[in-house]
Amino acid sequence: MLDALLRPQSSLLPAGLRPGSQLDRALGSYLGLALGDALGATVEFMTVREIAAQYGVHRQMIGGGWLKLAPGQVTDDTTMCLALGKAILDADGWCMTAVAEAYVAWLRGKPVDCGNTCRRGIRRYMADGSLAGPPSDGDAGNGAVMRNLPVVLATLSDEAAFRSRSLAQAHFTHHNSLSDAATLICGQMVRRLLLGGRLSDCRPLVEAFIADHPQFRFQPYPGRASGYVVDTLQTVFHFSFGEADFESAVVGAMNRGDDADTTAALVGMLHGAQCGATALPRRWLERLDRPVAEAIVTQTQALLALGQRPPTPESPP
Repeated sequence: MLDALLRPQSSLLPAGLRPGSQLDRALGSYLGLALGDALGATVEFMTVREIAAQYGVHRQMIGGGWLKLAPGQVTDDTTMCLALGKAILDADGWCMTAVAEAYVAWLRGKPVDCGNTCRRGIRRYMADGSLAGPPSDGDAGNGAVMRNLPVVLATLSDEAAFRSRSLAQAHFTHHNSLSDAATLICGQMVRRLLLGGRLSDCRPLVEAFIADHPQFRFQPYPGRASGYVVDTLQTVFHFSFGEADFESAVVGAMNRGDDADTTAALVGMLHGAQCGATALPRRWLERLDRPVAEAIVTQTQALLALGQRPPTPESPP
């Protein structure tokens, strides 16, 4: 703790941010997600062998990749979170129509990337106004999981609202039982971490989850890191529980390649919630796209303020 107190604080972080505080953990989670996103995007869709041949071990925030990003630039993992968070704050709580319109505005803003399932769901709403698609085996991607952090922050004192709003935003594009389960377990883990727990305290949650959903079993690690939500979570669990610190976990996840921006983002979200923003690797934090990082800091503080309100009767979706 003394080392953390003596460590110079990034100018990005709020003055006087106390290491280990709930705000520190919340900022660590959101900024950790963005760091994993920006780092993993460099090697997205590459194989383990291709990464090793080109980089040895990829661990630098250099941009590039198939999207030809600038160093520190993020992808849809982070920008969809920001769109969702803005909709929550604009509604001062929850309005699913506001969330839908925020995703429409995000798509019309020509993001650097958009998954096919997300695009299909947004275009469905634009065509018929429906706030959820029908259940579909084809919706078992990781798009709903990757963007749900703002809901977690904004419902920290209200578990029922966390569950209902997580599923509402998920079903807008991904109406699938595996996606639902993954979105909820990741959110439950972040909740436990933000409320003072450690990743070791999340292990019983995951063991109970796997008992109910054995297809997510990650030991022994199958080694797949695709956008299929089962592969994604197996990779996230493997590196979140298997590595002791933020950097080792994120580096391990992104060097599996494939959907590396999302796996690294989710690992960064979890490990960041454990270590806090004050303990994030400075060399990465200072290279993160500055407007994005500043928006995350501002949004996190506002969402956490919402999340600290006493529970209220659930509003209609």
